[in-house]
Amino acid sequence: MLFPLRDENPNERFPFVTITLILISVLVFLYELSLPDDALVELVYAAGFLPSRLIGGPLPLGVELLPLAFTFVTHMFMHGGWMHLIGNMWFLWLFGDNIEDRLGHLRFLMLYIAWGWVAAAAQLVFGGDPSIPMVGASGAIAGVLGAYAIFYPTARIHSLLFIFILITRITVPALLLLGLWFVYQFMSLGETGVAWWAHIGGFVAGVLVALPLKLSSR
Repeated sequence: MLFPLRDENPNERFPFVTITLILISVLVFLYELSLPDDALVELVYAAGFLPSRLIGGPLPLGVELLPLAFTFVTHMFMHGGWMHLIGNMWFLWLFGDNIEDRLGHLRFLMLYIAWGWVAAAAQLVFGGDPSIPMVGASGAIAGVLGAYAIFYPTARIHSLLFIFILITRITVPALLLLGLWFVYQFMSLGETGVAWWAHIGGFVAGVLVALPLKLSSR
């Protein structure tokens, strides 16, 4: 298993959007922590992406739901725990700055949200129980990873390599690390509790956006 620590890929522009996305996600999570359990459950159903709202499935009783269109965005800023938040924000910080630098601030923001939509759609089509709300930035960030793999395949990524109980530091090309990440999503499809199809859909969407942009810039 590889865990990325940093990349050798400098920016020309300050990553305003990436930092703002991280700050909003952290603030929303702190708000989640401030809520009692019952109020938190209501918030997850109200602001999370609930597939059953699109396909006519059962809806939670006694919960005032946000408009469906809003939840396509709000679900990306909610997280189910500290590890969920930290993992997502670490990957966004590590890889998002370069994609924002490459695309520009506004286009990066628009595509980030679009990748989150595609990820939610993939989970809706291929995923599990549609009555379970989806929360988290994982799908949108997967789009960032897919774009990074295309734009910067040879970027050097300093990583931790875990081999059973052994841990060592190595440097690998981005394409190898992100390719292994993508394969891992398929290998984990049988595990419950994680929207694996959202990760896969977001990554593919990132690749499909970045590939023609890279080819047209040659």
